[in-house]
Amino acid sequence: QVRLVESGGGLVQAGASLRLSCAASGRTFTDYAWGWFRQSPGKEREFVAAISWNGYATNFADSVKDRFTIFRDDAKNTVYLHLNSVKPEDTAVYYCAARPLTISTIVNEYTYWGQGTQVTVSS
Repeated sequence: QVRLVESGGGLVQAGASLRLSCAASGRTFTDYAWGWFRQSPGKEREFVAAISWNGYATNFADSVKDRFTIFRDDAKNTVYLHLNSVKPEDTAVYYCAARPLTISTIVNEYTYWGQGTQVTVSS
């Protein structure tokens, strides 16, 4: 059974940094792209960042570009999202997701999803 488990969320002050992790089990994901999405109360789930199956391509939402980075460690079957210079508007539940090969910004194009980790940024 495939499982994606996010960790690393928490309560931080504006301007801080933190690292989210998404550990996968049940299969290898070397031929899968990874994505990070987030959802705030009353809002739709939105794209944050993605990395292709080989790590050569990445994509970021305009709202996080130049502040967030994404990395994958296939040896650990894990993907990371580094959040730098966080803002109160970054507060959300962050989800990781996986889809075959290429990156996408579309929620419905991802096959596997984690349960999410809460990030709260205080001003």
